[in-house]
Amino acid sequence: MKFLDEIKIFVKSGNGGSGCCSFRREKFIEHGGPDGGNGGKGGDVIIKCIDSLNTLIDYRYKQHCIAKNGKSGMKKNKTGKSGNDFIVNVPTGTEILMDDKKTLIKDLLKKNDQIIIAFGGNGGLGNINYKSSTNRSPRKFTKGEEGEEKWLYLKLKIIADIGIVGLPNAGKSSFIKKISAAKPKIGDYPFTTITPNLASVIVNNNELTFADIPGIIEDAHKGKGLGLNFLSHIERCKILLHLIDVSNGNVVKNYKIIRNEIKKYKNKVEKKNELICLTKCDLLEKDELKYKISELKNVCKKEEIYFCSNITGEGIKEILKKLESLYEKKKN
Repeated sequence: MKFLDEIKIFVKSGNGGSGCCSFRREKFIEHGGPDGGNGGKGGDVIIKCIDSLNTLIDYRYKQHCIAKNGKSGMKKNKTGKSGNDFIVNVPTGTEILMDDKKTLIKDLLKKNDQIIIAFGGNGGLGNINYKSSTNRSPRKFTKGEEGEEKWLYLKLKIIADIGIVGLPNAGKSSFIKKISAAKPKIGDYPFTTITPNLASVIVNNNELTFADIPGIIEDAHKGKGLGLNFLSHIERCKILLHLIDVSNGNVVKNYKIIRNEIKKYKNKVEKKNELICLTKCDLLEKDELKYKISELKNVCKKEEIYFCSNITGEGIKEILKKLESLYEKKKN
């Protein structure tokens, strides 16, 4: 399934049905009065959060979400049938924005969270409502109200326990593939991953959800490349797993690039728990690896810097164990 995290949709609620102008015409009833019923209410457009979705791709080619109109009233004082609602199912973590892409209407964070985004029009009144002591045969009735219509933006921000961040080609997708049954695209070139990948891993009876965030580059917080789109996905991750390619140049510089982008994007993201891991450690000698770890410790002020190899599996268990420990503390 293709991943899509932002979409523009058009919503329109149903029009109310018109009232009916009718008079009783029955045998043995000489002067039948008015009996026109009211029109039915138009259907609402409802945006509802369900946990079986993780993308907005369903609305890529079906952007118009239109509820049914109410039926007109009928004789014998029968009210018209109300129009059916249109339900827009979205994943958890979806923001609903006005068409200016800035004004937030609702943030849907939990399963079954929902909002009526466009109310259906009320039905019109039948002529029975206008009968009075001075007007016994009214011919007046009203049309139903028009439904609401508007353009909206839906923006998905992934909700995951662990967000995997790092520069392009740091080994994030390879790590996901190593610890789970997920099959992300992997290549020996930057930006192999251009959309987030999700994977669930069970560690000591805890099911952890990992999100492989596409590579973040320098000046991503300014919108360079798809930086803002990528950074938005780490907002709701509980813990950050920061992967750094140990074989690619200066690990301290690479660490600072990502931390700087996170800091400048949003303050609350900077304060998240972070576990730092050097990847591709099988490419270096142990002495060189130790030197790079100590070099990084001096800069990031962390007691523990982890390392792993997605090829040999070295260090993977230790990382998962530590992440599970951080998850337990966060949960409690």
